Amino acid sequence: MIMPVRTAADLLPLLPELVVAGGAFALLMLDLFVGERRRFLTHLLGIALLVAVVAMVAAGVGGHGTVLSGMFVRDAAADVLKLAICAVSALALIYTWPYLRERGLYKGEVTVLMLFAVLGMMLLVSANSLVMVYVALEMLSLCSYALVVTDRDSPWGSESGIKYFVLGSLASGLLLYGLSLIYGATGTLDLASIAAAARESSSPLMLVTGLVFVVAGIAFKFGAAPFHMWLPDVYQGAPTPITLFIGSAPKLAAFGMTYRLLEVAAGPLEDHWRMMLAALAVLSLALGNLGALVQSNLKRLLAYSTVSHVGFLFIGFAGGGAQGFSAAMFYAISYALMSAAAFGAIVVLSSCSPTAGGFEADRIDDYKGLNARSPWLAGLILCIMASLAGVPPFLGFWAKLAVLRAALDGGLMWLAIVGVVFAVIGAFYYLRVIKAMYFDAPEGQMPEAKANRPLRIVFGVNALALLALGLAWNPIMAWCQKAFAG
Repeated sequence: MIMPVRTAADLLPLLPELVVAGGAFALLMLDLFVGERRRFLTHLLGIALLVAVVAMVAAGVGGHGTVLSGMFVRDAAADVLKLAICAVSALALIYTWPYLRERGLYKGEVTVLMLFAVLGMMLLVSANSLVMVYVALEMLSLCSYALVVTDRDSPWGSESGIKYFVLGSLASGLLLYGLSLIYGATGTLDLASIAAAARESSSPLMLVTGLVFVVAGIAFKFGAAPFHMWLPDVYQGAPTPITLFIGSAPKLAAFGMTYRLLEVAAGPLEDHWRMMLAALAVLSLALGNLGALVQSNLKRLLAYSTVSHVGFLFIGFAGGGAQGFSAAMFYAISYALMSAAAFGAIVVLSSCSPTAGGFEADRIDDYKGLNARSPWLAGLILCIMASLAGVPPFLGFWAKLAVLRAALDGGLMWLAIVGVVFAVIGAFYYLRVIKAMYFDAPEGQMPEAKANRPLRIVFGVNALALLALGLAWNPIMAWCQKAFAG
């Protein structure tokens, strides 16, 4: 029976989501009344809103609890993910403004769509029902589809938007079919009740079949092989700040969805989904790294790199238990920061060009000789590539080490060995970018590295954070472990 909300206090755990929803609607109305010259107000208020929500979540405003008839749960794991999602999304909004403004692409709906996508992500990591999982996922997906085609006059953007929409709809159908099988086998939509029914089931064939489809849907949302076919085209076709957004924060939301569906709901079937994720990890590591080796476009290289990083994240999942999930969460947060910095480098370099608006800085050749003109910018990009490659003492090294240790503790030594081998292979294509910056002569007209100062400061903080957090990674890991301590 659905229990009504008796007082406003019953909705306190939902307060951060209500603030994001109210702010998004308010900015949508505000954008109708501000002129083109004052449109930056919408953008600044969007960033301020996300910063305020970060502060609310960090301070624990609203507290933990279960609301909406058990469909929404706020716990320690949800708070960690929400804080990271809002922080990374605010960072994406900062990168978005100068790039889109220079190209005449900025519209108020970009900020609003990002905020509604953030709302979908926040609901997804707190979902405690199959209905909430699907509704939140669709909110995120529909906003992402619209953001990809921000540049309506770009044939690349239109093509990538159509591919994303069609393949995303197919993946949503697979996931929904899997959820329907699970509901049919258990007779409940509540995740905890599904776990209880799975423990008592003597013939879990329908449950396992549903689980296969659910894992396929999860793999698509992450971009894991062999469900990664949309990733390179979407990353290349979308405007770079939009690629930055959809390539970072949604990975955190996908982590939350995976935890809710596999650990909370399908925990009794752990032996099945751990092996499925282990197989997906191997495929993602192989196809992602081998695909990245032959790329000349940096955005496509980072897309295939994403596939390989999802493989590492799945190694943590496959390890199982609290340690496996805490390691995977640490990896997801680390990768979100690294991905934001990597695409931020493209945004900054494209904004440096004396012909800004036409130069995209998305080819590896565009970085040739960068150290000769801007050693500082080249040094920041070096930090990013080293972290992505897993070079100590950068953050990416500790993230890889955490998931490999989780695999060993989970009895999957063979998977840890595969991860180490592909980590070595993957270092090659990151070294290509470093070689281009430091050892190759520039080709054609190169940017003068004079991007606007606020953008360069934000990028510098983002890149150097990968080194600083690599030297002080223990608090973040302890934070992740605490999220699953209960």
